[in-house]
Parts: sequence; C-alpha cells; structure tokens
Amino acid sequence: MDKRSTFGFVLIGLVLIVWMWRQTPSTPVPHAGAPVDTIHAADTIRRESVPVQQPAPAPEETTQTPQGQYGKYFAARVSGAEKILTVITDQYVLEISSKGGLVRTCQLNGFATWDHHPVQLIDDDKGGDLSLLFTSADGRLVDTRSLYFDLREGAWTTYRLSGTDSVSVTLVLPSGENSRLEKRFTFANGRYSFDTEFRFVNMAGVISNYEYQVVWENGLRYAEYNSVDESSFAMGYVYSGGELTEIDASKFGEVVKRDINGSTDWVAARNKYFAVALLPEKGVCQGAYIEGIRTHAANNGAKEDYSLALKMPLKSGNEKARVTVFLGPIDFDIVKSYGRNLQQILSLGMAWIVRPISEYVMIPLFHFLHLFIPNYGWVIIAFSVIIKIALTPLTRTSMKSMKRMQAITPMMNEVREKYKDDPTKQNQAIMNLYKEYGVNPASGCLPLLLQMPILFALYAVFRSSIALRQAEFILWIHDLSTPDFVVNLPFSIPFLGITAFSGLALAMGVTMFFQNKMTVTDPRQKAMVWMMPVMMTIIFNNLPSGLNLYYFVFNVLSIGQQMWFNKKGADEPLRKVEPKKNKGGFMSRMTKDLPKLK
Repeated sequence: MDKRSTFGFVLIGLVLIVWMWRQTPSTPVPHAGAPVDTIHAADTIRRESVPVQQPAPAPEETTQTPQGQYGKYFAARVSGAEKILTVITDQYVLEISSKGGLVRTCQLNGFATWDHHPVQLIDDDKGGDLSLLFTSADGRLVDTRSLYFDLREGAWTTYRLSGTDSVSVTLVLPSGENSRLEKRFTFANGRYSFDTEFRFVNMAGVISNYEYQVVWENGLRYAEYNSVDESSFAMGYVYSGGELTEIDASKFGEVVKRDINGSTDWVAARNKYFAVALLPEKGVCQGAYIEGIRTHAANNGAKEDYSLALKMPLKSGNEKARVTVFLGPIDFDIVKSYGRNLQQILSLGMAWIVRPISEYVMIPLFHFLHLFIPNYGWVIIAFSVIIKIALTPLTRTSMKSMKRMQAITPMMNEVREKYKDDPTKQNQAIMNLYKEYGVNPASGCLPLLLQMPILFALYAVFRSSIALRQAEFILWIHDLSTPDFVVNLPFSIPFLGITAFSGLALAMGVTMFFQNKMTVTDPRQKAMVWMMPVMMTIIFNNLPSGLNLYYFVFNVLSIGQQMWFNKKGADEPLRKVEPKKNKGGFMSRMTKDLPKLK
C-alpha cells in the first residue's frame, strides 16, 4: 500500500474507533463478585418540578395541615385504608393501590434481573406511579398520589387473565357531594400495556386552569449488572408533531428538562431493555413535560430517572380521556405493533443512513434466522456468514485493488528514489503509473467506506437487542448481551480503566492481527499490523460478547477469503491497460494535463 491507501485505511479506522468509543460506557465494568447496586439506587425526581400553575394558598391556612395542603375539596381524602388489587396475565403481575390510584408494582413474566430475580419495573418503595396533577379552584396544587380512592373490590383481590380475557377496575375520588374523579383501568391478556380512562364528573368548580396532567414520576428500576452501561441507554422522549425530542441526563446532579406545547403523540422513558410510555388518544393531548436527572449509585455506578407528564385539556366539568400505558420490553416488533412510531425509542443508529439498514434488513434477517436456529450464538455465526457473502463483491474489489497496489509498489519506490529531490516530478510520475496500469489508489478504501453503514447498523442492533439478553452460547459465554470476561485484573489499567479482559475481544484482536499481516506488505507500514488490532481490542473489550462473536467470525471468514484470493491471484501479472477513448474517469481527469516524463 502507498501513503494514500494507508491514509484512507487509517481514516476509516479512526472514524470507526471514535464512533464506537463514544457509544461505549466510559466507566469500567466492575469485578465479578462486586455487583453494582442497580436496583435500589435512585433519587426521587421532585413533583414540584412539573410545571403547573400554582396560586398562593389562602393566608388563613398552612400547608402543614390537610386543609392547607389539599384544600376543602380533597382534605378528607388524605387518610384511609389502602387496598391492593392484583392483575395476573401471561405478560405481567401488576398491582393497583387505592392510595393514589397508582400502579404499585409491575413484574414482567419471562424476564429476570442479573441476579436472577423477576424484573420489577416500578420501585414500590416510592408508592407506585401514574397519578394526576392539577390546580384546585381554591388554589391548591393537588397530586392524587397522596389521596385515597374508593375501590369496590375487597383488599387483596386478584384477577387472573388468560386467552382473550380482560377486566376493568374503577377507582373513585370524590371531591364533593356530586363531583368526583374516576380512574378506570382496563387490562387484557396478551399485551404489555393497559388502558386508563380518566373521567371527570361535575368537576368544573373543582379544577381550575382548564388543564390537568397525567404524570409518571419515578422512571424505571434498573435490571442489569452494570448500571453505568444501562444508564448509557437511559433516555426520555416526547413524540410530537411527527418529531422525536430526546433528553439524556448524562451529567451527575444536572437536571435536564423539556417543556413541549402542541399536539403530542406520546411520552416515554427507557433503560437498556425496558420502557414505559404514555400514549394518549390521538389529537387530545396538548403538550408534554419530561425531566431527567443522573445520580450516583453504589460501586461507582450511576442511575438515571426520568419523570413524564402529559398536558391534558379540561374544557368542562364533565369529560373523559383515555391513555394507554406501555410497560414492557423494548422489542422492535412489540413496540411497533402499537402503530404510533413507538419504535423510535430503539437505539438503531443514525437516521437516514444507519437506522433504515438496522430496521429493514438486520432485524428482520436476525429474527428470520432464529425461526430455524434456536441458539442465538449460532444465529450470530450464521448471520456473519450471510453478511460476509453479501459483502463479497465489495471485498473482492478491495482485495484486487490492494493486490495491484502491492504489485506496483516496487515501481513506485523506484520513482521515489529517482525523483527524491523533486516532489513535483515524483507525484507526476506516480500518477502516470496509476494511469498506465489502471490502478486507482482510492478503490481499496471505497469498498470499506461503503461497508461502514452496515457495520454501524450491526453494532447498533447487537448492542441493544433484547433477544441477546441473558442468552447463553457455549463454554464461558453465558450472556451474549454482556462482555465475556475471562481474566480479572487485581488493578485498573491507567487511562483505559480496564479491570478485566474479554475472551472474544482478545480473539477478535488476534484474528485482526493475522488479517493485517496478510495484507500489509510495505515495510514502512509495519505499525499498521499491530496498532489497529490493539486499539480495536481495547474498544471492544467492554462491548457485548454477541457483537464480539460476530466480528470474530467475520474476521476468520475474511482470513479464509484472503488466503483463497492470494492463492488464486498469485500468478496473475500486472499488465498495462489500453487507453480508453472518450472516457472522463477519475484517473483520466487527474492525469490528462500531466507532462510526459522521460
């Protein structure tokens, strides 16, 4: 390879490395045996931060008493007997509390945390979520999470749903003799969501400002071993007017927020593999508010919490509105089935370039292979073979170009030696060689450049696919969604933060070394042989083992392909090309005005 080809490969490599570095968690993965506390390490986001107009309390009352805090309409509801109602479906075990009319817990069936407990998305220590927030006519900011609703069912009633079963439960919050707020939940088996209908009866003189908010306050509990990695996926979203607004609380203690006005389709928050979304009826919601904060967790961990609010109009005292609440896994097919562009919360790469490849090629192919291959490790291997075959035309073009560059290198060295004191003539002579032998120095880099969107798409799909979560393969590879550490160090490598080495990342680095050894023949480029493998091993060390398995297999196939090509083209001589008439190609345009050198 000459300097131009080398520069092209280095540039492509740097783009790939920088992009993956930005996507990789900066905090090192903890040692085995010292798990990060990702389950109970979250601070509550203040309810006061949700922007609702709040008139000053009447001077004769204080907020230290029920009458002062909730006024004449709701003071009687600050105490009562809590009833818990349980709904069991094939997808979840969910509890509703009469205190606040909240979703108290939501345990997903078929999913376990890193320490083998059922995945619980709601922190019951905080009482639950899904409350209403509004200003009362007597100037009180009312959060229904602290008020007791009436529930017809007895305490600890349980509904078990199967097949096509469904059930509705109504909670009532009276505010006067003839006025009340009703909260009706409808659960149906076979879905990770439920419908909530809010009904206001004779509330015109109770609620002011013609607005109330549906609030999800406390985000989601974490479920993975490495809370820093999980936080790198955590985000809050608003989908409004066909555009997605994102917030990411990436800095400790710094509150990030967005206040959106206008027709809103949904709001959502996610961690790495699970999400909560509030989906109002189309055309009803008139705005949204999202807020996030990042806090410290045990063992150098991190936790991000996002609060969500839908701004709902209340034009009269007798109205109703329905909001669908999604609580479940971020599976592409599941979230897309809601038909509201909820799949936008998936991290599938850059829009317009990478995401279409991820969404319309990689994910369907991955799921298709799993129909025939039950183990996801073997699915990844088969996937690697298919992608390698699909990229063969580009790879063959790149290999041919590199082979011709290797063949012309001795002549280029002679030119450099002949014109070592005249750089202008040296460049002219080299360009004439390119034209004479039909060599394009950029043709070796272009196929690799065209492959980059595909590689980025693979990176995005494998890194965030819930299908790989806790999926076992063989030997030491017990979870394709996490690094497969085989060596734990008693210290942290300075500047890199590496405390353990991934077996597949090391294997991938070794295969990359042998691949470079076969392709780099210029003695001046010896550093390329080991530099890129070392850098890529460091970058991939903390990435999921499923991703490293793919690249390892891909590199092994590339080595075999390179050996076959070298054997097939070993005796092919370098020939001059016949000049083509009326062609204005890249090399012709570059060399047409160059003088002939003697």
